[in-house]
Amino acid sequence: MLLLRNCRYVITPTEDGKVNVMENASVLINNGVIEKVGEVNDSRVDVVECGGIAIPSPFNAHTHLAMVMFRGLVDGLELQDWLKIIWSMERRLTDEAVLKGFELGLIESLMNGTAGVLDMYFNPNVIDLAEKYGVRVFEGPTFIDEFEDPRLTENRLRNLVAAAQGSRLVKPVLNMHSIYANSEDTLMRISELKEELGLRLHTHVSETRWEVYRIRDRYGAYPVEVLNKFKLLDSSTILVHLGWVTNWEIELILRSQATAVHCPSSNMKLATAGFFPIRELIRGSNVALGTDGPGTGDSLDLFKEMRLTVLLQRNNYWDAGVLTASEALTMATVNGYRAVGLRGGLIAPGYLGDITVLDTSNPSVNPLNRLNIINNLVFSFTGNAVKYVIINGEVAYGPHNRQKLIERALTLSSELNEFILSRLLH
Repeated sequence: MLLLRNCRYVITPTEDGKVNVMENASVLINNGVIEKVGEVNDSRVDVVECGGIAIPSPFNAHTHLAMVMFRGLVDGLELQDWLKIIWSMERRLTDEAVLKGFELGLIESLMNGTAGVLDMYFNPNVIDLAEKYGVRVFEGPTFIDEFEDPRLTENRLRNLVAAAQGSRLVKPVLNMHSIYANSEDTLMRISELKEELGLRLHTHVSETRWEVYRIRDRYGAYPVEVLNKFKLLDSSTILVHLGWVTNWEIELILRSQATAVHCPSSNMKLATAGFFPIRELIRGSNVALGTDGPGTGDSLDLFKEMRLTVLLQRNNYWDAGVLTASEALTMATVNGYRAVGLRGGLIAPGYLGDITVLDTSNPSVNPLNRLNIINNLVFSFTGNAVKYVIINGEVAYGPHNRQKLIERALTLSSELNEFILSRLLH
């Protein structure tokens, strides 16, 4: 058992959609699950002195961790032109480089307070790395026809399903890059695999206007309609971006109870334009947050994404009340866990013991009080304030291993730089 003792504040979304603020509270975690919140006295437990703010750990509902190696390399291009350059470099990747990129991205995520990620890439087996760092990873090989024969991708997926059966932290997903990057035959096969293996589908959808036009030319329908046609749209489907969806596609999403994931930093950097319809989606579907990959989003810090989400949506709708800080916090925490079917994202009995502790000493987040703390959490805090990350009731990050993680990250960065400069840019 672990006791997170004497938190100045415990802030958590609630089951009825609100956000609760508790002062001077402690949290008892037993066998990876929260047992009690409030006043706790138990001498039989390991104790972590909290002192700061405890929140449910953020869950990154869409990223490409290994793309840390592309951070800052390609800028000033829209998505399709950006992809041409990135895909040409990705064809020269090695398994060793991808694993190093994934590990560096995992360290960055953890140090920014994130307990779990939904990752999409060409990763080799990452189970050992996820277990090493104690981070939840939802992963699967990515179906992209021009990169790999879909039969080989399917074989790698089946191997991961078998290998992950004994893992505490790694769960397989069906990663489909997009409709436009795969043939009709591949979509049919993915649909069959989804039903056979019972996996969640994770895919980019309606990210750009170009994509919508291309899908309409090919299928005579809009992207969400195509997913529905191939039986790929249901409550276990995770739709990323959705910047160019019609009203009737939104109704399909709401009826299916699919998850919608917003990645504001990436969308703005790539000038995908469009409009993530948060007011329409949030009334009836699960809406979560993602950083996207560091190649476009630049950062794996979900605190930054919370802030940008609120600001961008208020700007888009011309409405300062369209999205609150409380709603953004819910999107970054419990809604991310819901996207992958986990009972987490709340600090309440019966929920997973995934908790992030924030230091409150920085002047940039003060003064703090009950009245402003939720707004300050979303608008003023960043991942730099993270003091501890507890995952499954175990301290995955804290003062005890901070320096070790920094040193490992610098080593990985040096090795990746050598690879990037010698192999990817020539």
